Amino acid sequence: MEIHQLTAHELLEKLKSKETTQEEILASLKKRIEDVEVKVKAFVRVEKPAHPHTRAPADSYCLPIAVKDNICIQGQLTSCASKILEGFRPPYDATVIRKLKEAGCGIYGQTNMDEFAFGSSCENSCYFPTRNPWNLACVPGGSSGGSASAVAADEAFWALGSDTGGSIRQPASFCGVVGLKPTYGRVSRYGLIAFASSLDQIGPITKDVQDSALLLKLIAGHDRCDATSVNTGVPDYTQSLGKDIRGLKIGVPKEYFALSKENQLTGIDPEVKQCVEEAILQLKKLGAQVKEVSLPHSAYAVPVYYIIATAEASSNLERFDGVQYGLRHKGAVSLHDMYEKTRDSGFGYEAKRRIILGTYVLSHGYYEAYYLRALKVRALIANDFANVFKECDCIVTPTSPTPAFAIGEKTQNPLAMYLSDIYTISVNLAGIPAISVPCGLSKAGLPVGLQIIAKAFDEEMLLKVAHAYEQSTPWHKEKPKI
Repeated sequence: MEIHQLTAHELLEKLKSKETTQEEILASLKKRIEDVEVKVKAFVRVEKPAHPHTRAPADSYCLPIAVKDNICIQGQLTSCASKILEGFRPPYDATVIRKLKEAGCGIYGQTNMDEFAFGSSCENSCYFPTRNPWNLACVPGGSSGGSASAVAADEAFWALGSDTGGSIRQPASFCGVVGLKPTYGRVSRYGLIAFASSLDQIGPITKDVQDSALLLKLIAGHDRCDATSVNTGVPDYTQSLGKDIRGLKIGVPKEYFALSKENQLTGIDPEVKQCVEEAILQLKKLGAQVKEVSLPHSAYAVPVYYIIATAEASSNLERFDGVQYGLRHKGAVSLHDMYEKTRDSGFGYEAKRRIILGTYVLSHGYYEAYYLRALKVRALIANDFANVFKECDCIVTPTSPTPAFAIGEKTQNPLAMYLSDIYTISVNLAGIPAISVPCGLSKAGLPVGLQIIAKAFDEEMLLKVAHAYEQSTPWHKEKPKI
């Protein structure tokens, strides 16, 4: 097996046993990117892969890592795949970047994304669309499509993404890799360029569950720079792996599989349904107790999300006006004209759509009718999960209602695009953790993801169940032929 095909934990073992060297790892990665990046287009920029951080301890995690283009890296261009941040070089490292550097990880590339994380396909980038390594005519998912695609194509051993409504888990499902969205407050958001501040979370995208446990351990923890960071201990997540799941109670929400016309989320692809049902049977074989549960307010998750998320996006993005940093339109004749022309030329179509929608729901006369009501329903959605966790250890669902779709298939139908995240959005609204692991392939050879959800700050449960399932099935070993 080539070096670039190995997982991060396999490489770390080889480094410790001196079966390979940093030079060999970097050379293999460089060669792989040269071979396939022209097809996949996962990166918006690639720095020369560096040697481990000079201050890193001897037992550090000395591996290069790819980072989504909305996480600040000191002195390096960071654009959120948007023209509005043209030329922006952050004067500081995001907390997760600082932690990675201290652990010995070299930051070597920034991955493509939907502009400001607005999208589910990685087509809304100001640079180019990223492609799915399993089928180059298909999307990799979004908004962290570049990170997921890079890991799936072996252009990265592991990567960071951000998840506001499914932006780690959905592309992980589409690309056949593992994507973990931590509990809100578990990982610092300091240095993450905000989309929706009450929903955003940074998390790992990896080749297997063990790598997710390793990477989460590195980036999790309290941060005084982030007011929403929770001051609670960070366990060694690798200790959750390899454990027996016999006797665990797993809930399967009936709303995600069989819905009445009055309470219908969306049609689930029959092949996705079959793969997920087979995964549930496998969990039963491993000794878990599976029971049907109800999340009655799930039907309202999409409208609630697109009210709250766009409102917060409108508020967060008003800072991009051409005054302090980023793009400034040179043909303006007044301050107001500069604002208007800078934003018109700097923001893409989907960003404008969401800013306008968010501004509308926050405007006088509509705040109470839309935004305030959405907050109340959000509380009901969170309460649904809390009730289920009184009787279950975790919940399993599909990650996405369909496998990856064709590039351009949904760009003219925003609602169809928004529904791509229908099974993931509720988790962000409730602020709880979830992970997507591969659970099968469609007849067209495209990956299908299984989503596992746990109560707040119980990432150990996620990793325990995900690892048990992963190790009992072959799906994580399936690789795209690119």
